[in-house]
Amino acid sequence: MNMNVSGNLTGNLTGRLLQNLTVTVTHAQLSSRFPGWNRTNETPSFNRLYYIDSGEGKVTINGVSHYPVPGQLMIMPAGSTQTTDTSPDNPYTRYYCHFDAQIGEWPLFHSANTLYISHVADPDGVRAIFNEMIALFQDTGFLAALRLQASLLTLLALCLESGGYANFMNDLMHTSDQGKLANVLLYIDKRITQPLEVEELAELVHLHPNYFIPYFKKFMGVPPMQYVQLKRMDLAKRQLSGTGISIAGIAEQVGMELAHFSKVFKKITGVSPSAYRRSTR
Repeated sequence: MNMNVSGNLTGNLTGRLLQNLTVTVTHAQLSSRFPGWNRTNETPSFNRLYYIDSGEGKVTINGVSHYPVPGQLMIMPAGSTQTTDTSPDNPYTRYYCHFDAQIGEWPLFHSANTLYISHVADPDGVRAIFNEMIALFQDTGFLAALRLQASLLTLLALCLESGGYANFMNDLMHTSDQGKLANVLLYIDKRITQPLEVEELAELVHLHPNYFIPYFKKFMGVPPMQYVQLKRMDLAKRQLSGTGISIAGIAEQVGMELAHFSKVFKKITGVSPSAYRRSTR
């Protein structure tokens, strides 16, 4: 397979999984204390995100040592073995938060991975986001919770992007369960316009349908055939807004009778196919 095509497929599938991402900030703070940094062989159940503002020190993740410098963001995955040291004469000043991040029941960051670290192009912008997070963490309002999650997601994306962690997607897809599910999602993508049965999807991962259905729902949030229906409606929405194909032709593309297609489309989107086409044009 062409490498660009393979990369696009991996990216698309990872993006599909990330639609089910949930994140929770459990602590946010600015600190420059020397005693609060030094730890030996800790294995926390939560992820750590740091922005190093000044100072010097060392981080060892799963036996691999790093020397973060001011102006760097870093993600320390939950479950990894962590040893951290900083100079008593020049301790790290660090913005940080603890957070949980899962896709269904999968951790977003895996304990087997090393430190994710990157240089920041806009230190003032990162400080501003962290300062907002610290303030929001003390606010119990539901809007604060939304903004807190948004701030965390912005910083995670910035760290992964700035650090050039293209392999992050591969790491995500190539653990055993993710890899199995990736094959199922790819199979659905390739045959979205053809008839699909739960039995053939279950066979891809060598599971009985009775076991496959809860297995799929556990990670994707919906049963497999409902997921197929949602993906068909996604295709229909793209065709309605971006092409001149008739509604009957689009119904045929997604393998449905026109009346049934219109009924399902309205049930999922809340509007008829023709109303959707008018509103998106």
